[in-house]
Order: sequence, then structure tokens, then C-alpha cells
Amino acid sequence: MAKIEVSNVSLTYPVYGANAHSFKTTMLNMATGGLLKKDCKSLSVEALKDVSFQLKTGDRLALIGHNGAGKSTLLKVLAKIYEPTQGRLLVEGRVNCLFDILMGMDHELTGYENIKLRGLILNLSKKEIQEIIPKVEEFSELGSFMKMPIKTYSSGMKMRLAFGMIINVFSEILLIDEVVNIGDSKFIQKAKHHIKSLVHESDIMVFSSHDPQLIKEFCNQALLLKNGVIQAFGTVEEILALHNK
Repeated sequence: MAKIEVSNVSLTYPVYGANAHSFKTTMLNMATGGLLKKDCKSLSVEALKDVSFQLKTGDRLALIGHNGAGKSTLLKVLAKIYEPTQGRLLVEGRVNCLFDILMGMDHELTGYENIKLRGLILNLSKKEIQEIIPKVEEFSELGSFMKMPIKTYSSGMKMRLAFGMIINVFSEILLIDEVVNIGDSKFIQKAKHHIKSLVHESDIMVFSSHDPQLIKEFCNQALLLKNGVIQAFGTVEEILALHNK
């Protein structure tokens, strides 16, 4: 059974080169949020501070908060993209991430070769990789471009390929950062249908969104973040009401 245990997790980023002229630009370009910490020798951002919660099979958690609250950072910690500077993180179960979906793709390789590469990264067997190839072909609608290096693709085509690979890999734990815009309205509806299937099939989901309707549809719990600190944890209705005050 899948589970997530986050115990007093903190994450602090050092900020380099933040002198008087570059400081404002540096902070504007950072997507971590959190609290600014400064001493005479260094500058850092405390993106998460003493975050603790537990999730078990059946939990569908919404991360709620304004931009810069730490939602995306927390998702990347759960995905083990970022390592906490303090605290303990336990994640049991295969993790599938619906964010930064182009990460790990090789632009010199073809669409087919990138499917195999992503499969190896996810520790899929050769049989599992072969099984998802026709599913990705059908979903992405790329046709003969699947045989071409993805450096020849438009940005939308790359997104379709990456999205097709993600939604066709079964995982116990699903991490979603908003809903990715991957094409025209018809294709987006098709993608949302697959996302719903992923949500229902997964044991645990953590979903960051500003859309209250999607949160109510997908989630049964919610966590409110501000400056990387948990403000409240409870039902979706309770946390949305608190957030809207």
C-alpha cells in the first residue's frame, strides 16, 4: 500500500549573486516563494518550514495557497526532485508527476526512443515499455513524427508526447501541478478525461491548483500554505473557506 509521511520538512535555498543591482530581479525570477532570510554573509529563501502531514491509500490532497506559497516546491520535494534541508520524508509507491513533463526528454532522440528512455527512468520492464508505446501513439496523435527527433517538434507536439507517456504509466502516487495546456480545446478535454482516470486509479494524489471546482471534484482533503508554512489542514470545504476569507 502506498503512503507518504512528511515530518518537520524544511527547504532553504541559497541565493547567489543577489547584490544591490541584481537582488530585485533575482527574487522576481524565483518560483519557490517562502520567506527571505538574510545575514551579513549570505541570503537565502526558506521555501518550506516545518511541514508535516501523512497520507494513506484513498487520500486526495489539494495544496491551496497564493502564488509563492510553496505548493510547487512541496510537490517537487514529494517527487524527490528537491531534497529537504531538514526533516524526514518517506514515500512508498511508484510516483508519477504531472509537472515539468518535458524534463528528461532528449531532443536528439525520436519520439519512440524517448518513450523507451522515459520507461527506463521509471524502472519499467521491457514488456511494460512495449505495452505503452501504442497507447502513447494513439493519445499524442503524432503519426509519422514519432520516428523523427523531437528537436523537429513544435512545443505543443513535445507536450503531447510527454503527456502521453505520463498518463499511460500506472502509479500508486500521482502528483499534479495545475492542468497542463497541451493543445486545442478538444485535445485538452481528451487530456482531462485521462487525468480523471489516473486520479481514480492511483492510491494517493496530491494536487496543486487555483481552481476550486477542480479541487472539489478531485480532492477529499486540503492543505493551506503561506510562505512555505502550513496554515491549516482539513476538509476541502473548510480550507477553501479559510483561504477565501
